Amino acid sequence: MDITKNRDVNGKTYNRLLLIISVLVGGFMAVLTETLLNNGLPAISQSLHVNMATVQWLSTGYLLTIGIMMPISALLLYKFNSKKLYLSSLIIFLLGSVISYIAPNFSLLLTGRIIQAVSVGIIMPFMQNIIVMIFPIEKRGMAMGLAGVVIALAPAIGPTLSGWIVDNYSWRDLFGLLIPISIMVILLAVVGMRKIIVTTNPKIDSLSIIYSTVGFGGLLYGFSTLSSGSLIVSILALVIGVIGVWLLVRRQLRMQTPMLDMHVFRSKTFTLTTWLSSLSNMSFIGMQLLVPLYLQSVFQVSALTAGLVMLPGALMMGVMNPIAGRLFDRYGIRVLAIIGFSIFTITTILFVIINQNTPLVLVTILYAIWMGGISLIVMQLGTAGINDLKESLIAHGNAVNAMARQVAAAIATALLISISVLGTKFSHSSSLIVTQLTGYRTAFLAVAVISVVGLYGVFKLKKQKN
Repeated sequence: MDITKNRDVNGKTYNRLLLIISVLVGGFMAVLTETLLNNGLPAISQSLHVNMATVQWLSTGYLLTIGIMMPISALLLYKFNSKKLYLSSLIIFLLGSVISYIAPNFSLLLTGRIIQAVSVGIIMPFMQNIIVMIFPIEKRGMAMGLAGVVIALAPAIGPTLSGWIVDNYSWRDLFGLLIPISIMVILLAVVGMRKIIVTTNPKIDSLSIIYSTVGFGGLLYGFSTLSSGSLIVSILALVIGVIGVWLLVRRQLRMQTPMLDMHVFRSKTFTLTTWLSSLSNMSFIGMQLLVPLYLQSVFQVSALTAGLVMLPGALMMGVMNPIAGRLFDRYGIRVLAIIGFSIFTITTILFVIINQNTPLVLVTILYAIWMGGISLIVMQLGTAGINDLKESLIAHGNAVNAMARQVAAAIATALLISISVLGTKFSHSSSLIVTQLTGYRTAFLAVAVISVVGLYGVFKLKKQKN
């Protein structure tokens, strides 16, 4: 059956445009929560009387949970009816938003945030899989460009939106905003979503989930405590994390029907693009976290002003993603990746140089250029890898790529905060602003190193057209 002909698995016709809208709007809402709290973290810290290292778990814990859910997503996609799975995920997201909105303390707020992440961990790969499967391969670049508008633009808009809400209302409204939107998306999915994928009812492997949780949880905890905890405990957590991931991979390779088929890594193109995609996402999510905090701490501007500085960059990404998709369909990934990595590597280095006396308009332009560069590759790298897989591995490939990007993002948030804290210790100035500037410069330098590594890797991509 050719699902590009607007027929579901039962042979019934459906409105493909309405289905795409329901998936993209739901995806946009879910992905928006990745950075929606970034400008609100200081306000939450003061309101609930917790320090910044603790409140940061609203971001790192959220990203970790998404990373843990990613390996399960491919299995769920083939186990449950597409429409029922999507609706269930949206209802879980609504529940998490309500809990977070009414949370009287930090523990319950974090619980609501984790529940949100469980939903997002299903919705993100679900969106990518549906988009890939209803378009032929020669149009996937354009299609994933549309998905890229969601995956890249939503977290880019998050800091601006959260800045405006926090400055004018309460941080609770960051979650309150999501409640009516969730209900709207649920109604839209009831009308527009269909069963697109043939279910095979694979078994859920509990041991694989345990290995995944221990592995990725250990890695994140180890990175997040490098600057503030015991060095021995951090190293031990990292070792446990590596062992957990190794056990997960080994088990998947030995299972007849793996939860996550690691044979996708037989494709050299998929392997390389997944690593590059992870590095670019580390840079992307890292900058989304650092820039608003940097502007508020060093430039002493409001959350709203910090968001407005970042808004042109978000708009740049919204414009560039569909264009990048069409360029990918025509020229392939190598040229785009070289240009993209070069642009955001250079601009990241410039962020290391600027200081509190730099005009905000210059920071705005610099950030917009940075976003333009990364928008050339943030979705296209993943699409290039998926296109090199056979159809039976597409869902697993999307899950592996999405998992790798999210785990990389979770590690980036924890690691960069730790690096910024360590960086402040290098400053001997009595000025708090100068001390904070040193910390953020150190973190930006770490992002620049990640970018340089990625730039080196893109030259190993195939030269031929897509």
